[in-house]
Formats: sequence, structure tokens, C-alpha cells
Amino acid sequence: MDFMEKLTENPYKDLYFNVPEEQKMGTVSVIGGSGQNFRTVVKTAEFLTNNFPLKEVRVVLPDSLKSTLPPLDNLVFLKSTEVGSFSDAEEIRAVVNGADFALLIGDLSKNKITGKAISSALLDSDKPVILTRDAVDLIADEGMERILMRENLTIFGSTVQWQKVLKSVYYPKMLTLSQSLVQVTEVFHKFTLSYPVQVVILHEGQILVSKNGVVKVVPLEKTGFSPLTIWGGEMAGRIMTLNLYNPNKFIEATVAALFR
Repeated sequence: MDFMEKLTENPYKDLYFNVPEEQKMGTVSVIGGSGQNFRTVVKTAEFLTNNFPLKEVRVVLPDSLKSTLPPLDNLVFLKSTEVGSFSDAEEIRAVVNGADFALLIGDLSKNKITGKAISSALLDSDKPVILTRDAVDLIADEGMERILMRENLTIFGSTVQWQKVLKSVYYPKMLTLSQSLVQVTEVFHKFTLSYPVQVVILHEGQILVSKNGVVKVVPLEKTGFSPLTIWGGEMAGRIMTLNLYNPNKFIEATVAALFR
């Protein structure tokens, strides 16, 4: 299994030298929220603003929240559905295209209109995007075959979420909760040879990072995150930012981001 490597420490620390020190660089959009929930979106944006020299961090929310939040320069409101989440694919696409990197962080209501809008926006953009949390569930049945062929797309999900993704495209290799690490590694080795999508998955206490058939495995206990905090937005935000400052080095930048 020369395509797999298990890491217990960060071999790519030097990538942090590419994070600018003197001048802020890069515009990112953190997209998510619904009429009922927007906490993770705001918290992730705050984390990025406080920890990385980004030129601009845009908080993109549905306009159902306009009366809830004070007007701020970095807030962007998009049209919402009746249940309070995003409804307009063109607006989402414009936000994605207007940034150097976009993070769809979730807190979205479960409705087909939002799922279709996000899927359509992704298909008509080639900008780097990370999908995580319930954003993964929302698009699992919305034209996944085409979405998985999209360049510069990272899907960061749980084993259960990746089960949905693989089933949606009738992928011939099974993925189950009871599979060994070796078996799961083989699934994503072959999967990422078939699809250009970039994979991050939490499976049984291990984080797998895969692209172009290569799989790196990092024990969650070595990252400083827990099974709960991994989904809080910080890890996804770190992955986005390290990839922003280290383009075309997805494996290396993502692994570096896993280690706090």
C-alpha cells in the first residue's frame, strides 16, 4: 500500500512560512446559516479573522437574518427561502466567484431549494470551495456525479456522509462504519483516482486526506481536536486558509492544517 501513509506528527510545518506576515492577503467567504441557526458561520469567520492575515473575511448569510444581526461591513445577505435559507444559485455563485476561496460551513435548513441552489452554483464556478457539515448532506442527492468531477472542490465529511455521497453515484466500492482503516483507505485510493474531488473524512478516530489516489492518515488524537470540536468550524477554516496560501499542494496543506 505505497499510496497510504500514516502520520503522527506534522511533516509539512514549512508550509506555514508561506502565510504572509507583513501584508494581509486573500479574500474568503464563509457561507451558511438559516433563519434558525448561524452561530458556526459567525464563529468560524471570527476564528479566521483573529488567526490569519486575511485581507477580508466575508460572512455570507440568508437575508432572513437581516433583522437579527447589526449591519457590518463584512456581512453579505443573499435571498432566502420561506424557511430561511439560501434560494438563489446566481447569488451564491457570485459570492463564490468573488472570493479567492469559499467555505460552505453549514447550519443550513434541510430543503431541496437550497440544495439545488448550492449545487448549481458549484457547477458553474471553478473557484476553490470546501463543503462540510450539513452542506454535504444537502447536496448528496443533487447531481453529485457532475459535482464530484469539479476541480478545486473539497468535501470534508463523516463516514455516514461519505456513504451518502458514494451511494448517490452508485460507486461500486462499499463504505461501512465497521470497515478497517486499510479497507477505507483502499476505497478512497480508488475513488480519488476516478474523481478529481478532494477528500477529508473522519473515520473511527482517524482523519483521511486523499487526492489523486494518495491517502494520508492522521490520528485525531494527534491533532488537538476532539470528535466534537472537529466539526466546530476551526479545522475546516484552517484547511481552507493553508490551501489558500499553498495552492496546488492540497495533501500537504491539508495535513499541515490538521495539526494545531
